[in-house]
Amino acid sequence: MRYFFALIALALAQTGIAAHATPPAMDWEIGPIIRGQNYSLNMPLAPMQTEGGWAFNFPNSTKADGHVHYVTFDPGSLRNASLIRVRYRVDARQGTRFVPQEDSHRPGTVSLFFQRRGDNWSARGRYALYRWYAPAHTVQEIAPGIHEMRVRLDDPAWGSVVGGIKAGDRPRAFERSLANASRVGLVFGSTAARGHGVYATAPARFELLDFEIR
Repeated sequence: MRYFFALIALALAQTGIAAHATPPAMDWEIGPIIRGQNYSLNMPLAPMQTEGGWAFNFPNSTKADGHVHYVTFDPGSLRNASLIRVRYRVDARQGTRFVPQEDSHRPGTVSLFFQRRGDNWSARGRYALYRWYAPAHTVQEIAPGIHEMRVRLDDPAWGSVVGGIKAGDRPRAFERSLANASRVGLVFGSTAARGHGVYATAPARFELLDFEIR
């Protein structure tokens, strides 16, 4: 299995893929929208454009006021990509908490995600291998300041939507998902429920400074 991923890494390194610039705010979707329902309660359909990227305001001050789950765009195939690098800034006053709407006792987190085209969101049968979440060690607690995350796409610790299944366990399914990606981006939740939504206890803003796929 390690040999398989080593071959993927070598192939990606030899392609010399150019970095892609951050797509404009209008290309991103705040969701997910599943069977007509947007799970990001009381959020706009897209973030606001900024000089270098985009931004949104976290819903506040309670779960009933709303929560943000996924902010994603369609990257096309990720077959020849090897790394995703993200820089972002969180603005909030001291004492503001970022609360997972399903796990309020845990810290709110942000992490990376991608999804294979044609996913029906059931997580059953073959669809159990259509959504992939970045390795646990790359998950970041949401906190004020400027932050950066770098996640390699040949890391065998990417996890499927079904807990316990890693890319290293199902490398061919993972590779097919990369090749047929339809969404990639950021998910907000907790370490236990990555994209299940976050709200803030006071006014707070998330600004994407750079999103680079290379």
